[in-house]
Amino acid sequence: MSLPEKYAYWKGIPREEIDWHPTIDESKCTGCGMCVTSCGKEVFAYDKKGKKAVVANPFYCMVGCTSCKTWCIFDAITFPEPQYVKDLIKNKKVLTLVKKQLAEKYSGE
Repeated sequence: MSLPEKYAYWKGIPREEIDWHPTIDESKCTGCGMCVTSCGKEVFAYDKKGKKAVVANPFYCMVGCTSCKTWCIFDAITFPEPQYVKDLIKNKKVLTLVKKQLAEKYSGE
């Protein structure tokens, strides 16, 4: 799979190596479209025939984001446990990169 450049990495980690994306429980999804129309990352699509939301681009999801789960009043959307992301940050030494990014961003102040 070849992801668009803006989705290819998260904090230096290939996005395809990160198991973070929403899952929709079809038995709870009413097809209201809140997730489809609210997600700014184009993670969702709408299946007109089935009248349900679908996760069309799971690797477009921002790692750690759960906004769609919050918006879903039918509790049809789930994510892995937040600890998964915390462990990823620790195990992949993400804070080293973050500190470098901070230093670069605020070096002129």
